[in-house]
Amino acid sequence: MVALVTPMHLDGSFDFVSLARLVEFHIKSGTAAIVSVGTTGESATLDMDDHCEVMRRTVELVAGRIPVIAGTGANSTWEAIELTRCAKDVGADACLLVTPYYNKPPQRGLVLHHRAVAEAVAIPQILYNVPGRTACDMLPDTIVELAAVANIIGVKEATGDLNRLQEIQSKLSAAGISDFGLYSGDDATSCEFLLRGGHGVISVTNNVAPKAMAEMCAAALAGDRATAERIDQTLQGLHKNLFLEANPIPVKWALAEMGLMPAGIRSPLVPLAEQYYQPLRDAMHQAGVI
Repeated sequence: MVALVTPMHLDGSFDFVSLARLVEFHIKSGTAAIVSVGTTGESATLDMDDHCEVMRRTVELVAGRIPVIAGTGANSTWEAIELTRCAKDVGADACLLVTPYYNKPPQRGLVLHHRAVAEAVAIPQILYNVPGRTACDMLPDTIVELAAVANIIGVKEATGDLNRLQEIQSKLSAAGISDFGLYSGDDATSCEFLLRGGHGVISVTNNVAPKAMAEMCAAALAGDRATAERIDQTLQGLHKNLFLEANPIPVKWALAEMGLMPAGIRSPLVPLAEQYYQPLRDAMHQAGVI
C-alpha cells in the first residue's frame, strides 16, 4: 500500500492533474491500496477543507478499482472524529489514525481516543503507531485492547522493531484475536516484517518503485524468502535515502525527478537540499526507476 504524496504546484496549491497521473501509475503497477493524506500526504499542513477535498478527489480518481484508506488522525479527538466522518462521507474504504501527537496522552488516553472515534464513525479503522514522529508510543497491550473494538481492524506499526511485531502477535493470539491486520510502516524492515507473519506494508518507497514493492510483498507473503530478499536488496537505497531529510521532502523530489509531478511542497517543509540529489539519484538507479 502506498502512503501517497499530495502533489502540489510550486506555490503550494494542489495539482489534481498530477494526482490523477499518480493514481493511474499505482493501479497499473500493482499497488494494493492508496493511503490518502497521511504523513507523506502532508496532512499536518492541510486544513480541514483541504484534507477533505484531497480525500474526495482521490476516491473519485480511484473509482473503486482499489481501496482508498484516508489518513484522519489528529491530536484532538474532536478533529479526528470530524476528519473520519468526512472520509466516510466521500466514500473512503477505511481510515488510518495516527496516535495523537505532541500532547503525549497516556495509554488509557489512547484507548479512550480511539474508542471515541470508532464509536462515532462506522468505518473500518487502522491504528498508526509512529513514536519517532508523535512522541507517543502505543504499546502492544493497548493495541490488543483496541483490537477488540469491532471496526478497529489493524495497526500500522512503524517503530521498525521486529520484536514489537512478535509481541503483538503473541498477545493477539493469547486474546483469541485472529483477524487483526498487522501492517509495517517502516520500509527498511518491511520485507522481514512480512516474512515473520505481517500482513502488508504502508510504504513511502512505494511512491517511487511501486512495481518492485508489489512484487517484493507478494513474494514475502507467499513465504518466498529468496525472491523477497533479492527484490528488497534493490530497494534498500530508497528505503534509506528517502529519509535523508524529513519525509516527504525526498520522495516529492524523487517523483518530480521522474517527471510525475511538480516539486511543490508546503511550508515549513522545503525542497530537498542539493547535497542529497546525487545520493537519492543513485538509489533510484539502483531500484531501476530512472
